[in-house]
Amino acid sequence: MTSTTTQRDGAARDGMAELTQHWEDYYALCKPKVVALLVFTAIVGMVLAAPPAEVPWNALIFGSIGIGLSSASAAAINQVVDEKADAAMARTRGRPLPQGAMPTGRAIVFATTIGVIGLGTLYWLVNPMTALLTALSLMGYAFVYTLFLKRATPQNIVIGGAAGAAPPVLGWVAVTGTIDPHALLLFLIIFIWTPPHFWALAIHRREDYAKVDIPMLPVTHGVRFTEVQILLYTVLLVAASLLPFAMEMSGLLYLVGVMALNAGFLYYAIAMWVSDDDTLPMRAFAYSITYLMGLFGLLLVDHYLPLLARLLPA
Repeated sequence: MTSTTTQRDGAARDGMAELTQHWEDYYALCKPKVVALLVFTAIVGMVLAAPPAEVPWNALIFGSIGIGLSSASAAAINQVVDEKADAAMARTRGRPLPQGAMPTGRAIVFATTIGVIGLGTLYWLVNPMTALLTALSLMGYAFVYTLFLKRATPQNIVIGGAAGAAPPVLGWVAVTGTIDPHALLLFLIIFIWTPPHFWALAIHRREDYAKVDIPMLPVTHGVRFTEVQILLYTVLLVAASLLPFAMEMSGLLYLVGVMALNAGFLYYAIAMWVSDDDTLPMRAFAYSITYLMGLFGLLLVDHYLPLLARLLPA
């Protein structure tokens, strides 16, 4: 009995030592930068769902943790499924699995564990509706997009983008328990933003995608066609980004700020269309991330302006 207990204790210590030693690999498996952006948009959804400074603490804290862990789980499953493709692509060959930093089975256990913890946190400490919608988003990205859509159609990122656009809705539901039209508007903005954001990267990495037979739009239809699509989607994005002001969801601060952000996005979309500068796609890709962070940051600040005005001395 003592021997068995000692063996179990030793195995547990070995497991903890392995986890501690390779924490950076597990961290990278979660795509932390992507997850951080998703959680940020979810938090903005939570804040906008309630009057300023009245967001329920359990929704804000446990909602962020649950959505973050679930998003990290989906990212890890994506890397498990794409392990062979990642090993062949310059952009992804440094990821933990292609590098052999951990066995695939261990990555699956890790992804499953944090996914279950994330969804359980949402179900028990936030509300069942948030857990259900988050589970659907996780499955949509990790399985429907990664296993099927990604290799089935050049419209993969358009259709699959719905999962990445879900966090503001999840945040809203975490606070209210219901899906509001304003939450769907936030979903729409990210949904339209996703294709020009990702296609800019796909143009730069089109040879990698062609090598692994992933039918990204620049591979199947050419760079010129993709640049036109980026421009058209950017124009749609400009229109969608004005809807929060038009629907009285935000004020003048948001309107002025988002117009400036739109000018930058349009500049890159037009520049890629008229110029052969090979550096433009990655510059546009980097700007698109700044754009989304800026847009949601403006929504956040604009929402708190009335509260700030009351706190400031007359």
